[in-house]
Amino acid sequence: MEPYSAQFSIDQEGISRLIPEEPGVYLFSDEKGRVLYVGKAKSLKKRLLSYLRPHGSPSPKTTLMLSRAKGLDTIITSSEKEAFLLESNLIKKHLPRYNVVLRDDKRYPCLVLDIKNPFPRLRVTRKMKKDGRIYFGPFSSAMAVRETLRAVDRIFLLRKCKGDAVKRRLRPCINYQIGRCLGPCSHEIGSEIYKEVVEKVRLFLEGKNNELLKRLQSEMAGASEDLDFEKAARLRDQINAVRKTAEKQNVTSPRMLDLDIVGLASEGALFQLVILFVRKGALTGSRNYRWRSQGGSEEEVMESFLKQYYEGSPFIPPEILVSIKLEEAGSIASWFSDLAEKRINIRQPKRGEGKRLVSIAVANARSLLRSVPEETEQDIISDLQELLRLSARPGIIEAVDISSLSGREAVGAIVAFSEGKPLVSRYRSYKIRETEGPDDYGMMAEVIRRRIKEGDLPDLIIVDGGRGHLETVSRVVKDLIQESPPALAAIAKPDPSRGEEIEKIYVPGRRNPITPGRDSTALKLLIRIRDEVHRRAISFHRQVRGKKFKGSELDLIEGLGPKRRNILLSAFRDASSVLEAGEEELASIAGIGIETARRICLYRRAKSDASPE
Repeated sequence: MEPYSAQFSIDQEGISRLIPEEPGVYLFSDEKGRVLYVGKAKSLKKRLLSYLRPHGSPSPKTTLMLSRAKGLDTIITSSEKEAFLLESNLIKKHLPRYNVVLRDDKRYPCLVLDIKNPFPRLRVTRKMKKDGRIYFGPFSSAMAVRETLRAVDRIFLLRKCKGDAVKRRLRPCINYQIGRCLGPCSHEIGSEIYKEVVEKVRLFLEGKNNELLKRLQSEMAGASEDLDFEKAARLRDQINAVRKTAEKQNVTSPRMLDLDIVGLASEGALFQLVILFVRKGALTGSRNYRWRSQGGSEEEVMESFLKQYYEGSPFIPPEILVSIKLEEAGSIASWFSDLAEKRINIRQPKRGEGKRLVSIAVANARSLLRSVPEETEQDIISDLQELLRLSARPGIIEAVDISSLSGREAVGAIVAFSEGKPLVSRYRSYKIRETEGPDDYGMMAEVIRRRIKEGDLPDLIIVDGGRGHLETVSRVVKDLIQESPPALAAIAKPDPSRGEEIEKIYVPGRRNPITPGRDSTALKLLIRIRDEVHRRAISFHRQVRGKKFKGSELDLIEGLGPKRRNILLSAFRDASSVLEAGEEELASIAGIGIETARRICLYRRAKSDASPE
């Protein structure tokens, strides 16, 4: 059964007569059609009627939302699990004001080992796939995964060179020379020997240190009996390194479990949540999230967090411990089980080890809650609305900037912020196609035109520039949008030659710029957004310039076509590395040959001879 939607008026008679008792999703919207709230229901009729004839007093948030709601849409689904998924996708798309919205990319770093490869390397990735490779993690931070990778590199001898295939080298790399790699690229090493090292790495990363130590001790004893004292000494060093690393691990559960512990604390409208990660019985890290939800309940916040955090997550542990009893814990766990293709359990422990772990998470949440500054992101957005004199609250803000080198390789960038925090999913990058020469205003107008055509516009657009940039953008917006255009503002850097010390803010219809105080939190937010879009534009411009340089340098070599050029750029870091390589090293690459290698070396020598002393 395919989901289908319908629109209804918000009254008891219409809901009772027209809305079925089937699972689905409902959306409340305001008079401009903006989605205010997205909810999921096992029975749409019962859930929606509960808004109009609630048991007891409705929450302040519900009362306020219903007072602003002018439209109601429903989408019927074939099952409750399908409704869970649809609800999550709609919340991500519309970012409703009265939903608890989790702004987190969830692409945590992992380590991956391709056991199908005869000589695999251990590398960092942020995408876990069902592709036969072994993934370890996810880790709570990039620092944690780098520390683990450094430990593996220090203890074991897996290859470090990039690429899935081992490229033959005439000389071993520096890692081999310092005893950190077996050097399969330049030495004949049996895949079985390498496989034994891979298995040790696997045991180490899975936390099976006792099994790993027994294996290493057995190998060390065998090497001593064979009088291979060099190998025995190397194994002894590995044993000491594994023991030292194991001592640092904070063992939380003696049962070697994978689980997440979610603790929640609240004070008024402010909610603080902490999630602790336990992998193979050891506490590996934590993350924390904070919301302001006027009139919301702890159960609503916890449930919203779980559904948004784990939907689409690359890893869901078999057990999730929560500090709040959830009415729909069973339904959510069943949905997670389908997503993870294994049994998932969500529970609020009442005693024992589980209750102790949840208490630790709640204690961390309370500690963070007490350290929260008085002014939150919600307050800052309100300050910004007042500073710019906007009629509506700018929940979603986008900023635009241009970067070029005298008009060449020009690019534009747009970044987005939601409730004062970066919303990376809405970031955009554009190559300037229509505007020629160093025309900053023309480039800005082109980027804004293309952004408007994409739709789903923000509440406020910030321009990195002065009055001229703002007027350019205003004309484009006025020409293309007739109803409900986004608000506009420009932020310009101070001019020290005029004695200016604080950024100037321009808004349409006002001749003089707004000059807020140095300590204005709204100004600090605008500067942060301006700096972020500036960083994005410069980064993309360098990337475009770099690609052009990389191609043009190799294009100058006679007889080197696109196919061989791509082979070389896959084997080396960049064009400069290709030109620095020796003739034998180039010729050893499959698809290049001695003749092409000779031409590259001749070009390098000719270039060197032509350079001035």
